[in-house]
Amino acid sequence: MADAQQPTSFAGRTVIVTGGGSGIGQAIATLFGARGARVGILDLASADATVRTITEAGGTAMHVQCDVSKQDDVSRAFAEIGERFGPVDVLVNSAGVAHVGTVEQTTEADLDRIYAVNVKGVYNCLKAAVASMKDRGGAILNVASVAATVGIPDRFAYSMSKGAVVTMTLSVARDYIGRKIRCNSISPARVHTPFVDGFLARNYPGREGEVFEQLARTQPIGRMGKPHEIAELALYLCSDAASFITGSNYTIDGGFTTLKM
Repeated sequence: MADAQQPTSFAGRTVIVTGGGSGIGQAIATLFGARGARVGILDLASADATVRTITEAGGTAMHVQCDVSKQDDVSRAFAEIGERFGPVDVLVNSAGVAHVGTVEQTTEADLDRIYAVNVKGVYNCLKAAVASMKDRGGAILNVASVAATVGIPDRFAYSMSKGAVVTMTLSVARDYIGRKIRCNSISPARVHTPFVDGFLARNYPGREGEVFEQLARTQPIGRMGKPHEIAELALYLCSDAASFITGSNYTIDGGFTTLKM
């Protein structure tokens, strides 16, 4: 049994993080790297900053440019990472895109875009990881959202996609519990990431600070979450310390879903 005073180590393990180039995914990839994992980052955009942060701290990381909505891209990326680091031991599905709008404001193109990344992208990575982990063992974590279980205004397509992430989590956990694979999800509320800053700049120019505070106050704790806080929960759920946990969805939301103001 590991000493409870020692940080959780992922030394010798291959961890794949999608969307690891920025935001929550970047924080997760960086924390795994700091704990000794060989980190493979799948991101369509640049992940140079994440790789540099990990390697300059003495860790090991690589970035494979990948469109998770395309199964061939995902298969190629898993193969590249496997060739360099060995088969995947942990998968964190963090890649995602957002959309603001009601059902009437959501176009068919909007829905297809959200589905392609947030649902099909998770499916593609689950399919690749499960094939590699079966009987050898592994842990999978899917990043969902409080929008999966709570009605949030103007989030029709996004809520649809995150609800699917939670139910895919339950399905994989059930189907592969006998094949040594654990699968869980986490559901953050608002987290202060570059996406939030970009959203405010585009939609509320000159009022960014005011609207930021309004959004922060929607969470009873009085602030947005921080990416490193989400990363700590992700690390725990993928660690041996959580070996009895599978098929669970954990909210990390500053009381948003349970402590209504």
